Amino acid sequence: MNELRRAKQYILNRLANGLPSNLYYHGLEHTLDVLSAAELFSEMEGFTDIDKIYLYTAALFHDAGYLIRYTKNEDASAAIANLVLPRYGYDKESILYINEVIRTTQMPQKPFDRVSAILCDADLDYLGRDDYFVRACNLRKELNEYGIHFSVEDWYEFEIDFLKKHNYFTRSAYYLRNEKKLANLELVIKLLEKLKV
Repeated sequence: MNELRRAKQYILNRLANGLPSNLYYHGLEHTLDVLSAAELFSEMEGFTDIDKIYLYTAALFHDAGYLIRYTKNEDASAAIANLVLPRYGYDKESILYINEVIRTTQMPQKPFDRVSAILCDADLDYLGRDDYFVRACNLRKELNEYGIHFSVEDWYEFEIDFLKKHNYFTRSAYYLRNEKKLANLELVIKLLEKLKV
């Protein structure tokens, strides 16, 4: 895991010093959050060491594309991984696989195996946590900065639709997060109802 440790140090430094300051949701904290969730879920799912390396690397690089552009960042993230990972001993086959895992985080998420399923669940882990509302507000604020505006009512409707359509791909994420996600959904519905009164 030495190559992972060195690649992690590099990309976290790049994100800390290179991301735009108006990424209120997709900043360094989000990457660290996704990595933490990926570590937790991969332990629960009994991943091998090699699958953990693939998963953790993909988690670290999955939003690196925001260093370059806001839209279609997954392709930019994969391009950055292509440039950086050979320096740290990753072979071509591993990099191609990591790139495909990264691309599955594009909405709508489409994981193709257990590694990509965990990354997708980790990327939206906050939906089923106590800090959901803080993170959702940060996302709305960020979208506003990039010209995507929502009224409060429209935002609640967007979030309700998103939460209703979202499903976890792994048993671990479902077990840990689904109940709280449904509770968060009920709270958003109540907030929207109060707003319409």
